[in-house]
Amino acid sequence: MTIPSRWRALTRHHLFWPVAVLVVLLLVNIPFTPDFFSIRMADGHLYGSLVSIVLFGSPLILVAVGMTLVIATGGIDLSVGAVVAITGALACSYISDQADQNALSGVLLAMGLGLIAAVVCGLWNGFLVARMGIQPIIATLIIMVAGRGVAQLITDGQIITINSGPYKLVGGGYWLTLPFSIFVVAAVVTVTVALTRRTALGLLVESVGGNAEASRLIGIRSTRIKVMVYTFCALCAGIAGLMISSNTSAADGNNAGLWIELDAILAVVIGGTSLLGGRFSVGGTVIGALVIQTLTTTIYTIGVPTQTNLVFKAAVVIVVCLLQSPKFRAKVFGAKGRKGLPRDAAPAQPAPAAATAPEMEVSR
Repeated sequence: MTIPSRWRALTRHHLFWPVAVLVVLLLVNIPFTPDFFSIRMADGHLYGSLVSIVLFGSPLILVAVGMTLVIATGGIDLSVGAVVAITGALACSYISDQADQNALSGVLLAMGLGLIAAVVCGLWNGFLVARMGIQPIIATLIIMVAGRGVAQLITDGQIITINSGPYKLVGGGYWLTLPFSIFVVAAVVTVTVALTRRTALGLLVESVGGNAEASRLIGIRSTRIKVMVYTFCALCAGIAGLMISSNTSAADGNNAGLWIELDAILAVVIGGTSLLGGRFSVGGTVIGALVIQTLTTTIYTIGVPTQTNLVFKAAVVIVVCLLQSPKFRAKVFGAKGRKGLPRDAAPAQPAPAAATAPEMEVSR
């Protein structure tokens, strides 16, 4: 295989352009922060811009991974931001009422309550979409709107602050010199990839997203698959909610996880998963989430006003999506004509049809 053919094959890979954009965003930071790629050890912990990108991007990666499976079934989940707020509010509210906020049993129970609430939200979304036949954008919009009110009721409209060492570990602590949240994300991504690519589950999800009715007719229980993916998406959002509230040691029912659903959808799209359902890429989603977080970090690094954050995100998404489109690349970079023919050559005329054999005469 020649070098040009290898390059064409590389550029056609679904992860090439997201990775290329990620690398470009990382390199843009060097003129403004010369030691951007340096990682140092302090107090037994690793610090650096790259570590911070993964640390602060961990909640988004979790939400985006869950969103990937929902979108793969042809759905959407707009309630993940509210689920983040509800989970953090429940956990912090319970811990704040404890006499000893550092008690491990109390912290584990608080996290369990938060995750149970997240699962209930996911089951509700799955029930409305799969059983009741409500459009996903409408079904999940219910919790997106009402969930913020529930979180506000849990916190009494206040920001609940806590001082719990064990709970701080989830989103702001370190283990083996690295942020503990990185290990949580790695575990969730590994389990998701193993279940969707090493078992038939991924094929079932893709078949439901491709054609749910046809999947049902051939024996696939598409209703259960949809309920399962919405529940898993809410569970991922619940874990992200624990991370966010743990990192800040506070629960803000109004602002926690605000607009994270949009960032998650952008990450899924950047990763190459189609919003129409069908084939999906968990690895591409992780790259897409890192692109979003790196873009946010880059905006802060180069001193761009934060008010333009959403504009830059939209621009990056447009660029990546266009680069991933074969039609766009063909129009911009030029499409090669048929092999062996000049580009403006007319296509060969089809060979004339063979003459029909004369009919056999039947003697009367």
